[in-house]
Amino acid sequence: MFEALSDRLGGVFDKLTGRGALSEKDVRAAMREVRVALLEADVALPVVKDFIARVQTEAVGDKVLRSVTPGQQVIKIVHDGLIDMLGGGEDTVAINLHAAPPVAILMAGLQGSGKTTTAAKIALRLKTRENKKVLLASLDTRRPAAMQQLEQLSKQADVGFLPIVDGQTATDIAARAMNAARLGGYDVVILDTAGRTSIDEELMAEASAIAKIANPAETLLVADALTGQDAVETAGRFNDRLPLTGLVLTRMDGDARGGAALSMRAVTGLPVKLLGVSEKLDGLDVFDAKRIAGRILGQGDVVSLVEKAAETLDAEKAQAMAAKMKKGEFDLNDLAEQLQQLQKMGGMQSILGMLPGMGKVKKQMAGMDMDDSVFKHQEAIISSMTRVERAKPALIKASRKKRIAAGSGTGVPQVNQLLKMHKQMAGMMKKMGRGGRKGMMSALGGMGSGGMPPGMGGMGMPPAGLDPNALKDLGGGGLPGLPGPTGGLPGLPKKK
Repeated sequence: MFEALSDRLGGVFDKLTGRGALSEKDVRAAMREVRVALLEADVALPVVKDFIARVQTEAVGDKVLRSVTPGQQVIKIVHDGLIDMLGGGEDTVAINLHAAPPVAILMAGLQGSGKTTTAAKIALRLKTRENKKVLLASLDTRRPAAMQQLEQLSKQADVGFLPIVDGQTATDIAARAMNAARLGGYDVVILDTAGRTSIDEELMAEASAIAKIANPAETLLVADALTGQDAVETAGRFNDRLPLTGLVLTRMDGDARGGAALSMRAVTGLPVKLLGVSEKLDGLDVFDAKRIAGRILGQGDVVSLVEKAAETLDAEKAQAMAAKMKKGEFDLNDLAEQLQQLQKMGGMQSILGMLPGMGKVKKQMAGMDMDDSVFKHQEAIISSMTRVERAKPALIKASRKKRIAAGSGTGVPQVNQLLKMHKQMAGMMKKMGRGGRKGMMSALGGMGSGGMPPGMGGMGMPPAGLDPNALKDLGGGGLPGLPGPTGGLPGLPKKK
């Protein structure tokens, strides 16, 4: 989402940090470039003006200009300014469930904003993370198949769904949903209201009537981040008519410029509570101003990376992998596990976006025409092998390679590339198994130059999915750039 803005700001700050001293003229010139970068990212003009005024006043002060590292001081001031723009440095704002059950959550938004899918995502999140019994109810009596869509999503999320009764009005359904939730012992009822292609009086009157019946603890506006300033305008108009309590931004994994996300809090005064980061039902993240600001400035978001790894980590498999690593063992079954783990965590692009200073690496990857489909090809190659071949890759000679290539829909060169990558990774595992901390550092010493992680040209990194205790047993305590349970990442071969 913020790649273009991050790249632009990175270029501005590279100029500042490359100088030993800064003048007021230097800082003001940099702030002009920051202003242009924010406007190009579709941030609302009033928000940009306020941001630059506050940041520039502090950035041209004596404390910065006389600092030993003035460039870094300016970056810190911009970072803090971004946090304030996004909602301040307070803790993330959770969904309010502090009310007598069933707690009602009212979903509002324009048609096509992802409101129905977001309702199901929130239901799944509350069920799995908060251990809540959730009932979904569709109040959209106008859009064809809207109710059936939510019913299908409720089955996927394994949560309750209010049965469809033809001919009822939205207010009738709201009253029936609240009554059914009370009788069924539900903790939360999520009401998915009808959307429109534009805001009109009928839409607002219906939403207001539903709010009076349900008395929701949360009234969340769902806005599509890809619509840019239209989303900000929509939020402002909804906020004027409805007692909104928070915002949810969808399609944050898209290629929009990100201005809507940066403007929304400042324009409405409402907290952004959740971000839709994928089409999957588990693709919902809590909004955190500090983390977003860090990612915009290329400082990464390692906390989110560790959390994502912890969510997808299979503890038993991690322990088994740790035991094999200590023995210096690493076969093709292990490589397949790492590829699957990496995809569960969102793929290489997603992970690189959370690591500090990896913007240049992502550019290099783009230049090499690489994407996460490579992992699927690798898995297909491994799946086309016999059990014996996966356990003993040295057995795979010319005739076997042809059979594996034919079975996986790839070519012999791709099979060779995978085997080469595995051999290099296995060599690293042996070093780490033999030498403890010294062996680990020796293995990691083979990292490629120019900031490229090993594996981008063939060299593999240590496996993902190791817990902290396993790493401590190896004498490591966490690999550089990936603390906690993430371990490391498998390498990527060049895409064919």
